Amino acid sequence: MNIGSHGGSCGHSCCLRIEDLGVKIGNETILEKINLHAHCGELVALIGPNGAGKSTLIKSILGQQDYTGVISFSVPGQRNRKMKIGYVPQSPVFDPGDPVSVADLFCCCMSKRPVFLGASKKMRQTILECLSRVHGEDLINKRIGTLSGGELQRVLLALALEPIPNILILDEPLSGVDVEGMESLMEMLDEIRRDYDLSILMTTHDFGMLDRYADQVVLIDRGIICQGSPKDVLESKAFHAVFHRKGGGV
Repeated sequence: MNIGSHGGSCGHSCCLRIEDLGVKIGNETILEKINLHAHCGELVALIGPNGAGKSTLIKSILGQQDYTGVISFSVPGQRNRKMKIGYVPQSPVFDPGDPVSVADLFCCCMSKRPVFLGASKKMRQTILECLSRVHGEDLINKRIGTLSGGELQRVLLALALEPIPNILILDEPLSGVDVEGMESLMEMLDEIRRDYDLSILMTTHDFGMLDRYADQVVLIDRGIICQGSPKDVLESKAFHAVFHRKGGGV
C-alpha cells in the first residue's frame, strides 16, 4: 500500500492519481487495475451496479482498506504535501425525537468541551461560519432528527469542509433527497469546487444531472469499464450492458 507524491506531470494543476489499484479480500478480487486521475476543481462521479466495488475504492482512498498500487496527491511546488480528505458518508438515520441539535453535533466533532454545557460563543460563531459554506446558517438550532434529506446533507457537508480539504468524497449524497433537493445540492457542490478549487469524488445511482455537473464519469464493475465525459459514458454500449443486463441492479 502506498500513498505519496507521484512523479507524473499535471501541468499547473493539483491532482489525485490512482495507479493500478487492486483489492483482494481472501481469494476474492474486489477491484483490479483501477487507474483514475482527477484535477482540483473537477467533479468525478463513480457509478456502477451494486457490488461493483465503489465503496471499496472509497475505503481505499480513506485508508480504511488495504490495496495494491498507488494513490497519490500532488500540488505544484509542494511535492510532499499531505493530502487532506473531507468525507460525507451515506446519510445516517437519526431518531426524530433525539434532542441533539446541529450545534451539538458540531461540538461533538470539533470541541473538547462537554456538549451538555452548550456551545461557547466562539464555537457558535465557528459553527455558523462552517454552515455558511453550505448556506445553512438557519439550521444551527434544528434537531438532527427533524432535518430533511437535503438539510442533513448540508450539515454533513459543512462538517466535511472543516478544515477545507484537498479532496471531498461523498458516498451517495443524493440518496434520500427529493428532486428539488438534488438540484440544490448539486448546485452547491458546483459552487464549492469553484470557490475552494478542490476535487470532488462522489458515488451515485442518480444519473439525471451528471451531464450538467460532472467533468468525468467512471463506470466501475470490479475494474473500470468505461470512463470519460457524462455523455460518452451514459450513452456507451458498456453502460447499457451493465445496467440493462438481466438481473443487473443499480
